[in-house]
Amino acid sequence: MSPASKPAPKGADSRPVAQNRRARHDYDIIDTYETGIVLAGSEVKSLREGKAQLRESYARVTDGEVWLYAMHVPPYTFASGFGATDPDRRRKLLLHRRQIEELGRRTTQDSLTLVPLAVYFKDGRAKVDLALARGRKRYDKRHAIAARDADMEARRATAARRRTLEP
Repeated sequence: MSPASKPAPKGADSRPVAQNRRARHDYDIIDTYETGIVLAGSEVKSLREGKAQLRESYARVTDGEVWLYAMHVPPYTFASGFGATDPDRRRKLLLHRRQIEELGRRTTQDSLTLVPLAVYFKDGRAKVDLALARGRKRYDKRHAIAARDADMEARRATAARRRTLEP
């Protein structure tokens, strides 16, 4: 077997199945948690095809459990009848009890939000990157965009300078 055709090691992280790109723009990320997610069988196959959407999704702590709302996982194409589930149903997230208590306390006291950042597979299991975040105001967003643009311009200038100095 050639090195190029070797399978990835079992613990290797694959690319994200779905990402919430707006979350980093709309929120200040305070802390992130890697959570498991409870899925039906056909949902796993649909996720492996990369068809999940996290755009408007959010999480809440309810009765000592963390639930993910508004994550759209379309039905698997080849699942008929038996494996069909509601694509927009709420899904349970798996965390340790202490983490759930901390998230519940911080979301109620500090007015923070739980936002999923990405869904990916790790060791064959679906995982969700869950962020504890604070919503940004419109002027904060403009400030973040200006800082990002200034950083990009500085990197471009140093790269151009480096190219002119190289023999």
